[in-house]
Amino acid sequence: MKPKTSIRQCRNKQFFIICSLLFSMMLASCSDDDNGSGATRLAVQRNSTEISELKFSIAAGSAMIGIVSDGDWTAESSDTSWCRLQVHAGYGLPDSTRASYTRVSVTKNQGDSPRSATITVNAGGLSRSVTVTQNGMGTDPGDTFMSSFTLVENMKIGYNLGNTLESNPTGSWWNPVGKSPQAWEQQWGQPVTTQKIIDAIAEKGFNVIRIPVTWGVHCDENDQIDEAWMNRVQQVVDMVLTANCYCILNVQHDTGAADNRWLYADMDDYPAISERFKKIWQQIATRFRDYDDHLVFEAFNEILSKANEWGDPADATCYEAVNRLEQDFVDVVRATGGNNEFRNLMVNPYSAGSTQAKLDGMQLPTDVHSNHLLCSVHSYDPYWFCNDTDDKDAQQYYINIFDRSCQEEIDAIFTRIHKRFAEDFGVAYFFGEFGAIGTHPGMGERIKYAQYMMKKFREYGTTGLWWMGLLERRMLNWYESEIVDALMAGME
Repeated sequence: MKPKTSIRQCRNKQFFIICSLLFSMMLASCSDDDNGSGATRLAVQRNSTEISELKFSIAAGSAMIGIVSDGDWTAESSDTSWCRLQVHAGYGLPDSTRASYTRVSVTKNQGDSPRSATITVNAGGLSRSVTVTQNGMGTDPGDTFMSSFTLVENMKIGYNLGNTLESNPTGSWWNPVGKSPQAWEQQWGQPVTTQKIIDAIAEKGFNVIRIPVTWGVHCDENDQIDEAWMNRVQQVVDMVLTANCYCILNVQHDTGAADNRWLYADMDDYPAISERFKKIWQQIATRFRDYDDHLVFEAFNEILSKANEWGDPADATCYEAVNRLEQDFVDVVRATGGNNEFRNLMVNPYSAGSTQAKLDGMQLPTDVHSNHLLCSVHSYDPYWFCNDTDDKDAQQYYINIFDRSCQEEIDAIFTRIHKRFAEDFGVAYFFGEFGAIGTHPGMGERIKYAQYMMKKFREYGTTGLWWMGLLERRMLNWYESEIVDALMAGME
């Protein structure tokens, strides 16, 4: 005879069943939360703007994207043979403004046709897709110019032809009336540029020569550039190209702290400055529009605020003025047509500096051909290692040994600019000016600096242009050949 089940036993059994069900539901809930099913929002962003597509040139490149979600997320690429993600999963963040990040990297497209892949991001029941497209070699039949990435890959090491066409003497001793372009060219101590000088630079191993040019002092009251001056600039550009070097042509001491500068970052004065800036670039671009992709245009040199602030400007609208002027530059050059439709164009942050504030304040101009934009910074860092001063009191800050602290300061600059230019903007970059141009560190320490900069250039896949010096141009004597040797050895 089967024993009867007591009421207590029934209640215990029911209690056990209920507890088991509750425990299972808790496990399921925890499991769902762990998989991000609790997500109520999901967005994919770049530069704090929601996106549904990413576009790349034919060159290898990368871009950081942010995932904004309050639930845990996963991300996958539909074609990992060329489009890969650095991070495939992340935690949800309760703060609606915070994002977790992953890098999208693409390899160089060796084919003629464009290609595409899809990045899918899931958080619980939510899903977002980003279409990644990359140009092919034959994407645009009219685009025969190398991309900015290929340009930088081809650049070995560069040299600035300083204190020459950018010479901008002021003061009562200088009377510019009737002075020839060659007279202007020699006012800061350098000889008239010849093909022999350019050839000597190229034969030493430099394959990029930057020609800084000051323009405003050679314009009439209607902002028309003096024809003799334009002809002389063209002669020097032709010398560089004849030597089979890349040439960078810019607007130099129209910016900066010169007494007669007119190109500065100020939103109140922007309308008048922009009008003059565009007139000058329209003339330059028109003169050189049939030149091939060995010629690169740079918007301007080291632009400052109206108050000549070399540090981070007190008025943040200065960054907006810089961004607008660089958009003017891109628009006016592209509008001149010819090869200028695809020419590689270079832009810089405020003062060509690399502080976090200056990098954050910079925005990349919009362009019909985004794979033909690149960025540049200038770096003479650490400052008191790389520079001299006549101020006796300030000389106490001189750094005479290139030690680990110097390396760490340089490391931080590379980290910041690579993040902003390569990851955020997705464009190529290089150092338009660099160098230990002071004389107080011994030659051995300056060589260490040159060697370390070349090491960092190789590490980041970029290069730089040394600021003049090294060569006595009249006698073609390489008086700092040890530094030149260090730069050339660093390319190997």
